[in-house]
Amino acid sequence: MAKRKAKAKRVRATTASRRSRTKPGPGRPPVHNETWSKVSVVLFDRQIHHLDRVGSGIRSMSGKSLNRAEIIRALIDGLIDSGMDITTSATEADLRARVARRLGTPYR
Repeated sequence: MAKRKAKAKRVRATTASRRSRTKPGPGRPPVHNETWSKVSVVLFDRQIHHLDRVGSGIRSMSGKSLNRAEIIRALIDGLIDSGMDITTSATEADLRARVARRLGTPYR
């Protein structure tokens, strides 16, 4: 009887280890290829609505889905990749105007 229990235990352990290699774990799969930090930022309702409209527009045009965080990360990386020097901006309004001018849309 003890031998049977030991064998059953080994079979369960082997099955469990095999299963863990093929079956994904709980939760979302990792999607980031680099280290990351979770941050909280305050956005205005109009900005959230615009991000949602952009995401919906992308989905309707391409069938691909981008969430708010992906859009925000892409915008930040685009700004970084542009090489634009924003260190002389003294206020949020000044930064916004400089970015808008660089993108070709005059900020009021």
